[in-house]
Amino acid sequence: MNRASDTRRCDGLPPRARRYDAEGTRSALLGAAALRFARYGYDRSSVRDIAKDAGVDAALVYRYFGSKEALFDAVSAGTGLFEPLRHLPLDEVSAWLCDVVSNGPTEEEAPHPLLTKLRSSSREETVGRLREEVTEVFSQGFARRLEGEDAELRAELLAAWLMGITLLRLAIRSPALAATPDDTLLRFLRAGIDPLLDAGCPGGGGEDG
Repeated sequence: MNRASDTRRCDGLPPRARRYDAEGTRSALLGAAALRFARYGYDRSSVRDIAKDAGVDAALVYRYFGSKEALFDAVSAGTGLFEPLRHLPLDEVSAWLCDVVSNGPTEEEAPHPLLTKLRSSSREETVGRLREEVTEVFSQGFARRLEGEDAELRAELLAAWLMGITLLRLAIRSPALAATPDDTLLRFLRAGIDPLLDAGCPGGGGEDG
């Protein structure tokens, strides 16, 4: 029976005590919480089980994060995946995305941040937070780097590609995406993404006459 209150860790191994320094403890709790929240959602993930998965005392959750809600916020504030888009040259974006979906962590290694939020959708603010992250990174930040019309729309379409493809390939492991060689994947990614980055894309004012 696979429940959040199971006495075994999220990875199926029995709990064991561990000794960490402060940073190690915090990282272990973040990793364990990411697994629990992604698989069971916020409400079905207890502080006790998260600490058990991390191999530490539950009191350390409150010591390092203050509350279960604050721990969830720390796990959910996952814009790190998108950080390169703030400075990466536009002509390297397709190759970067290909590398993300080819070499990113599997669902077992690190749950997809989108799943963490959606499986806790009973907490309405998580959807709002996701919208804020997309707005900050793509609709505002990345859109400012794009020339031509419909920059915000093109930036959000890129967000849809990034989230959808990584979700299907890394988390859901849909058969064709999971098995496709990198060079083939890159070819199709370029066909879909490069027009979004080009000021002359449809609607972008790049008519030749």
